[in-house]
Amino acid sequence: MAGVFAYAPAIAVLPLISFLVALLAGRWLPKKGALAGILATAGSLGLSVAMLVTVVLDGEGYNETLYSFVDATETFDLTFGLLIDPLSAAMLVIVSLIAFLVHVFSLGYMNDEGEPGLPRYYAGLGLFTFSMLSFVFADNLLMAFVFFELVGLCSWLLIGHWFREDAPPSAAKKAFLVTRFGDYFFLVGVVGVLTTFGTAQFAGEEGFPAVAEHVLDPEASAEVAVNTFGFAPETWFAVLGLLVLGGVLGKSAQFPFHTWLPDAMEGPTPVSALIHAATMVAAGVFLVARMYGFYALLPTVLGIIAFTGGFTALFAATMGVVKNEIKQVLAYSTISQYGYMMLALGAGGYVAAFFHLTTHAVFKALLFLGAGSVIIAMHHEEDMW
Repeated sequence: MAGVFAYAPAIAVLPLISFLVALLAGRWLPKKGALAGILATAGSLGLSVAMLVTVVLDGEGYNETLYSFVDATETFDLTFGLLIDPLSAAMLVIVSLIAFLVHVFSLGYMNDEGEPGLPRYYAGLGLFTFSMLSFVFADNLLMAFVFFELVGLCSWLLIGHWFREDAPPSAAKKAFLVTRFGDYFFLVGVVGVLTTFGTAQFAGEEGFPAVAEHVLDPEASAEVAVNTFGFAPETWFAVLGLLVLGGVLGKSAQFPFHTWLPDAMEGPTPVSALIHAATMVAAGVFLVARMYGFYALLPTVLGIIAFTGGFTALFAATMGVVKNEIKQVLAYSTISQYGYMMLALGAGGYVAAFFHLTTHAVFKALLFLGAGSVIIAMHHEEDMW
């Protein structure tokens, strides 16, 4: 490792430490683990900004394998590694910034209300932040899948934080099961990518997007051996792209997997801000952006992404118009906005989609945290009318 990149793993490790502190010692700490979370996410934010500045100024990314489970000389390679490029560096800043703001807001919103189970709450926030940050700088599809699933687990824990009530556990279970259904397709897609290309790496000449491009290039000087199970390469690659897209639609609450997100409002408001702005719902769109070198080779799949996103954007917006509860309106707004991002990605607007992901993270976090303040001021009355 070289320079500032030597500290890249600490971006995710710091929230993991705050998770352990809150879990093991939170009940004896003055703020029940809140200060550990604030300090950890502040450290992650500072390091993320340093990474982004370094990537922008130097114009070079960073990719290193941290641990290898199966060597590349075998049938396929299984590794955990870091991939820091302009996309992941910018996303790290977004996630760590929103997580920091949510931790600070929670110190007033949750602690001042005298909520029970605060160490469990801050432990969940720390694990949630760790999972999303690790997902962002994953250098291969299998590692991304592992943390993709951990993000889903954390959402279940946090949405169901008030487990003694009736609605939150039911909402948490619904979110978990609906997103799991999409993740089944994602898992099959990961296995398909590994068996087809022998690697799940995102970047480099040996990454599966580069190999797929070489296979589909009619002017390629040498043939690359890939296992397409008797299908034409274009057809099989499209199948793989659609399988991974199943997980994306579930996590980003796109039609027809949108039903879990409005119910997820049963969790604490700061959790809603984190889920909608920078973590769980953003994970799906980020995955499409990360795999865009592969999806760009598949115009049919891009058309499906664009159509699904465009339909979801209009569909969810019309549903939000008739809702009365302030957090429900914001939930349908989130579904609609991520539909716009999917539409942009499907139409080839890679930069536009990520720009909107960035702006949406900021204004949606502001809206949810502002809604939390309004709800407290109105003595937990959420009906806008």
